[in-house]
Amino acid sequence: MSRDVRNPYLFECAWEVANRVGGIYTVIRTKVPVTVNEYGDRYCLIGPLSYKSAPMEVEAEEPLDPHLAASLDALRSQGVKALYGRWLIEGAPHVLLFDTGSMYSRLDEWKGDLWNLAGIPSPPNDQETNEAIVFGYIVAWFLGEYVSRQLTTAVVAHFHEWQAGAAIPLCRKRHIDVTTVFTTHATLLGRYLCAGSVDFYNNLQYFDVDHEAGKRGIYHRYCIERSATHCADVFTTVSHITAYEAEHLLKRKPDGVVPNGLNVVKFQAIHEFQNRHATSKAKIDEFVRGHFYGHYDFDLENTLYMFTAGRYEYRNKGVDMFIESLARLNYRLQKANSSVTVVAFIIMPAATHSYTVEALKGQAVTKQLRDTVTEIQNRIGARLFESAARFQG
Repeated sequence: MSRDVRNPYLFECAWEVANRVGGIYTVIRTKVPVTVNEYGDRYCLIGPLSYKSAPMEVEAEEPLDPHLAASLDALRSQGVKALYGRWLIEGAPHVLLFDTGSMYSRLDEWKGDLWNLAGIPSPPNDQETNEAIVFGYIVAWFLGEYVSRQLTTAVVAHFHEWQAGAAIPLCRKRHIDVTTVFTTHATLLGRYLCAGSVDFYNNLQYFDVDHEAGKRGIYHRYCIERSATHCADVFTTVSHITAYEAEHLLKRKPDGVVPNGLNVVKFQAIHEFQNRHATSKAKIDEFVRGHFYGHYDFDLENTLYMFTAGRYEYRNKGVDMFIESLARLNYRLQKANSSVTVVAFIIMPAATHSYTVEALKGQAVTKQLRDTVTEIQNRIGARLFESAARFQG
C-alpha cells in the first residue's frame, strides 16, 4: 500500500529542541512559525527531555493524533518516559521529548547492536555519545511504531547534526518506511581540525579522515555522523563551504544547500525597522558613553559599531580574523587621518567572575549625569513656561 506524499507528516529531530544548548536552537526556533504555517498539526519536533528547561519551555497536553498516542503508549509500556505538548514559542508547534535516562538500562545492549549493525564503536566513558545512542534508538523505535499504525500518509524525519543522527542508520537497517533527511551545520571533524591550527581548506582533500578522527579521540562520533550522512535519503548542509567540507570529510556530496536564515517578516514595515534600529542604537550609545567614561573623546555621530558573536571558539568562529581585520582597519584609518571611530564588540559566552568596578562606575556616573541634566532641563522648562504664560497674559 503506497502512502500519500502530497501532505506528509514531518518530524524534526535535534538535540536543541526546547533546550537552549547551542546555535541550532535559534535556527529551529526561528523557522518554526513558517513550518507550522505550512504543515500545521502534521509537524512535530523531537528532542531529549531536560527536566531543567522543559517546565519553562513546554506546555504538556495529550496528542490528538490517535496513531501518535498509541505509539507513545507502546513506548511507555516498555518504560520509556516522554513529554508531549506545545513548545511555548511563536507558532506553538507540537513537541515530543524523550527522557534518555529512562532507557539507560538498555545502553550496553544498544551499543552492541550498533556495532553489529553498522560497525560503529562506542567507548564506555563518553557521556555525550551514550546520550546520542540512547536518544537515537528511542527515536527510531518511536518512528517504527508510528509508521506501523499510520499507513496512509508519507512520513519525513529530518535530523540535525550527529547527536540526533544515530536513528538514521537504524531506520535504514530496519526498513522503517520514513524518508530521512540529515543536515550538518558544520562537520564534527572540521571543527576539530580548524581548532587545531591546521591549513584546513588548502589541504581538505588530503586528510586521512579516519586517522585524524582517531588522533583526536572522536572516531566513534565521526562514525555516527558519517553513517547518518550515507544512510539518509537526503543530505543537506547550510552553506556552500560546509558542502565542500562535507564532500571531503564525510565522503558524500550534499544533495542541496539550505542556508540558515532569520524570520524578518515582522520587520517588513520600513518605519518599524527604522524605529527599532534607532532605539537599539541609542542604547548602544548610552553603554559606550559609560564604558569609555574618562576617555570619551570621540563623536558618536561619526562612530561605526561592529559585532561578531558565537560560541567561545577563537578560530572556529573567526574571532582571530575579526581581530586581525580590526588591526588593519585601524592602521588605514590612522594613515588616512580619518575622523571615524570604530567600536567593535566580541559577544561570546565565557567564564566570568563579575562586572569590573571601573565598568560599573562609568555607567553609574554617566547615568547620574544624565539624570542631573534631565532634572535641570525640567526645572528650566517649567520656569520658561511660567514666564511665557505670564507674558502672554
